[in-house]
Amino acid sequence: MPLVPMRQVLDAAAAGSYGVGAFNVNNMEQIQAIMMAAKETQSPVIVQASRGARSYSDDSYLRHLMLAAVELNPDIPIVMHLDHGNSVDTCRSAIEQGFTSVMMDGSLMSDGKTVADFDYNVAVTSEVAKMAHDKGVSVEGELGCLGGIEDGHGANVDARAHLTDPDQAVEFVARTGVDALAVAIGTSHGAYKFTRKPDSDVLAMAIIEAIYKRLPNCHLVMHGSSSVPQELVEIINRYGGAMKPSFGVPVEEIQRGIAHGVRKINVDTDNRLAITGAIRKVFVEEPAEFDLRKYLTPARAAMAEVVKARMTAFGQAGHAGDIKPRTLEEQAALYR
Repeated sequence: MPLVPMRQVLDAAAAGSYGVGAFNVNNMEQIQAIMMAAKETQSPVIVQASRGARSYSDDSYLRHLMLAAVELNPDIPIVMHLDHGNSVDTCRSAIEQGFTSVMMDGSLMSDGKTVADFDYNVAVTSEVAKMAHDKGVSVEGELGCLGGIEDGHGANVDARAHLTDPDQAVEFVARTGVDALAVAIGTSHGAYKFTRKPDSDVLAMAIIEAIYKRLPNCHLVMHGSSSVPQELVEIINRYGGAMKPSFGVPVEEIQRGIAHGVRKINVDTDNRLAITGAIRKVFVEEPAEFDLRKYLTPARAAMAEVVKARMTAFGQAGHAGDIKPRTLEEQAALYR
């Protein structure tokens, strides 16, 4: 099975009323962990790399690791997605490297930090959508801004001050032609999202419901959606870490979003926590150990357990066989 366009996976998710986790990767072990979970749960999967990941790993390594994942898992539909592209050129380079989906985050200027205006966002996202659709590549846009910084990308703003306007979302989708829309509902990138368990005062799930009523055929995306499990934080701190108390997005709130049109859910921090805790544990319990396989193997397994739990909770488990793979050429013909 070839790498598939994200649009096909999200269309299937909409038809089946489930969500699909989009998991960030930087290296081989993370890709392996995702595929271990996908194979065990028989889930379609979105593997995504940020600009930071592309710089860290190099596109050529990432591309060949993804091709290995396809070769070793021929029955699993896999999307290779660019997370938070900051410019038309960034998205173009990802398409040239074989990504089957790109995100043009025009909510921020090309520095990845300065909040952009609506017209700029529409202009750059429209340009990317036309360029990508000509190649059969799917496009995600973003309207509104998340707080927090991740891989050097994100506005250092009050997340609730830049929530997505549902009426503006209708205009944005109509003018850009995006396949998926990331919405700002008060979440942030990173581990430190909320100082208490979030409720409607800090997590505006009602915005998702309002957008879904206006755009029932547009796939919505939740960014900053790691749940920051306290047991993972406790493992890190037990073995020498110093993480501050924080709360993430409860899984039940994500499930509420899935019931109202959320089809793609970004998860990164939870996987980092699992990996870090497992490595710290080995370093403390076996201080003489220096074989990286002895600590990366449990780290990979710990991440796979988190991914497996999310795939099950989001409802994508068991749906890998629902998708008959579509090539980019076939998808391009559909766009035309």
